[in-house]
Amino acid sequence: MNLTKLLLIAASLIWLGGCSMGQMVARTSVSIMDGNIDAMNRETDLALAATAIPANIKLIEGLIVEDPRNTALLVNAAQAFYGYAFGFVEQKDPERADALYARGVQYALRALRVYGFDIDLSRAQPEALDRALSGLRKSAVPALFWTASNWSKQIDLNRSDPARIAQLSSAERLMHRVGELDPEFYYGGVHLFYGVYYGGRAPMLGGDYAKSEQAFARARAATGGRLLLVDVFQAEYLERQRLDAEAFARLLNGVLEKPLGTFPEMALANQIARQRARALLAKQHDWF
Repeated sequence: MNLTKLLLIAASLIWLGGCSMGQMVARTSVSIMDGNIDAMNRETDLALAATAIPANIKLIEGLIVEDPRNTALLVNAAQAFYGYAFGFVEQKDPERADALYARGVQYALRALRVYGFDIDLSRAQPEALDRALSGLRKSAVPALFWTASNWSKQIDLNRSDPARIAQLSSAERLMHRVGELDPEFYYGGVHLFYGVYYGGRAPMLGGDYAKSEQAFARARAATGGRLLLVDVFQAEYLERQRLDAEAFARLLNGVLEKPLGTFPEMALANQIARQRARALLAKQHDWF
């Protein structure tokens, strides 16, 4: 046995010595879960995905029970709750989707606490929140992104609640930090967030149509126009808000005309975009 093998065995024994069997299983499962998420992102059958995702979520939660400070698993859970709520629950049962997004927020926040971000988001003053965010580095970007994404969807589902709307500026601060650390994370998801953030409100309430349009353009550029949710969100939030029926229909019909296989690594998101485009077009005459 050569020296390299001896060192590897010694290192393994040291690592295993501080871990329970459950933790070992959880930690060695991370790469498998990453592969599982990649395979799910490539799925084109919505019915199959809707059936499979809940089982995957429970598997991730079980692994987290064994290794509760595993940031990779915590982020995977937050992402999975967002994807399931947005893709398969929100339009049918907004109240249940709200609860699912809340669970996504909690898992992402648990990951942030591991990175030293321990602050009550519901009560934090802007200055205190900014100080806490300034201490986070690029490794915390996934947790920040999915905290802000789940939280902002909760707020979006409760637009009639002033207390929820008041939280939007805090959610934006989290996404702003993502933009500072890694602006192209998750296929330019920061830009997509700001397209909705500025486009989903009238100017008198803090919206800015020009900034929204610019953000959607940057989001579209991040994937060369292959991520269809960009066009769906622009139609749903910006064009609906500024009452541009022609742009609304053009964007959504364009989504439906895009062939399958346009963006294989995000095939599921594109199928969800097509489904959402059809649902939005069905309501066109109620809105314009």
